[in-house]
Amino acid sequence: MASSKARTSSFSRNLSSASTPQIPGLKHGPNGTMFLSSGIEDLDKILGGGFTLGSLVMVMEDPEAPHHMLLLRNFMSQGLIHTQPLLYASPAKDPKGFLGTLPNPLTSKDDKSHVRETEQEKALRIAWQYKKYFGEQNLNSQRDGKAEYCNDFDLRKPLERHILIGQSIDCVSFQECSNVATLYDRCSTFLAPNHRLSTGEKGLEKLDGNRSDGGITCGGRIAIQSLCTPQCDFSNKDWEMLSFIRSLKSILRSSNAVAILTFPPSLLSPYFLKRWQHLADTLISVKTIPDEDKELSKLLTGYQDMIGLQNVHKVARINTQVPAILDATIYSMKLYKRRSLILECLNQAPVDGSSGTSYASSGS
Repeated sequence: MASSKARTSSFSRNLSSASTPQIPGLKHGPNGTMFLSSGIEDLDKILGGGFTLGSLVMVMEDPEAPHHMLLLRNFMSQGLIHTQPLLYASPAKDPKGFLGTLPNPLTSKDDKSHVRETEQEKALRIAWQYKKYFGEQNLNSQRDGKAEYCNDFDLRKPLERHILIGQSIDCVSFQECSNVATLYDRCSTFLAPNHRLSTGEKGLEKLDGNRSDGGITCGGRIAIQSLCTPQCDFSNKDWEMLSFIRSLKSILRSSNAVAILTFPPSLLSPYFLKRWQHLADTLISVKTIPDEDKELSKLLTGYQDMIGLQNVHKVARINTQVPAILDATIYSMKLYKRRSLILECLNQAPVDGSSGTSYASSGS
């Protein structure tokens, strides 16, 4: 006797991203995840969309060059553009002064986007055959959504003062924290919903008005610079700092926030360095390159324009067990026209010595 009960499948198509309007500053990802922009378009593409909401990003510094500060500046500026709450912790005595070095978004379409589009058209000429199947309205909406999610920043121009007015910004100096528990209390208070609402943060109110996605909002951005430097009174307390990272990772999950934590790996023992790397959801390292390395200059394209290398060791995968398989793990860091940070795949130098293309132009 056949059962009258209809057979159902446990697998269903996820239509949330198609039916849900995009929230400013956030992007829908696979498996119910939400992405938050890093402030660097190429890095967002490398990571599959950006930083996963509720994740901890660790950046291993290079003691010879402050390339990690470029990542922090873009990350913080992007959050302020989207009026997201920001907490900045630094070993400096007055961390508020660092806000004056944040880059300002490019106000007009510069040659950067034009060059990327031109190179992509040359590499993928066959794509023009499918242009008739897409309306101009859809193309314009995609461009607008892209600019709304991630901006191009001019590292030579400081962030305009009117952008900082009315923002929820909290600056913490390690010199004011007698122990790492004090730093954790500041982070916990910053991520508390009552604290964010009491500040009158405009971006949160804007997100609350677009709750059609199930009430997902951004809990804020945390930027912690050089956690284990000697300026910290708790720099020699390895177990306390390890406990702080675990606790910070836990509250990030519950508050839908994203934190970037930079640290010099040379100041940690190999045992604790492995533990720190294991706790990171996304792990990145930056490294400077010699100014005059004749062997390397012959091997790579565009070596003269490189300011450093970036290595992606781990990519956050919160709601899935499928590992991330990247096209490459090492990328060159360059300043386009000495103002915009771009990442490029390392390419072997051809005979004619032509330059490579950025990751955004090569595409995945």
